[in-house]
Amino acid sequence: MDAKLIEEGYRPSEDEPFMNPKQVAYFRAKLVAWREDILRDSRETLESLQEESVAHADMADRASSESDRTLELRTRDRQRKLISKIDAALRRIEDGTYGYCEETGEPIGLARLDARPVATLSLEAQEKHERREKVYRDD
Repeated sequence: MDAKLIEEGYRPSEDEPFMNPKQVAYFRAKLVAWREDILRDSRETLESLQEESVAHADMADRASSESDRTLELRTRDRQRKLISKIDAALRRIEDGTYGYCEETGEPIGLARLDARPVATLSLEAQEKHERREKVYRDD
């Protein structure tokens, strides 16, 4: 049922109660699909890295291959961290706290959640957090 909502083109609306069962199902499906895409890409990358482990005779080819490999591994590390955030969001769905700002307890906007389903802060709280980070970073 969850994935069917996305296939049917359902989009959460401000006109309906916040985090009603339909919205929760929509965001759960979106998070699960995103997680599956990342895992599928990871498997494909690992397979391609194993196939490419053939030694290159040319130094330029070897350097290029190592550079590509490093970039792929860095990308996979970022995606591993993203999977952790997706899993945390799915846990929040299960415990009923998904969609609410961790700092203020206020609802996170639907547009923000649709664009960034792993968001834990409202836009205002996120901006405040980033301003604090910038102040400390500039010191």
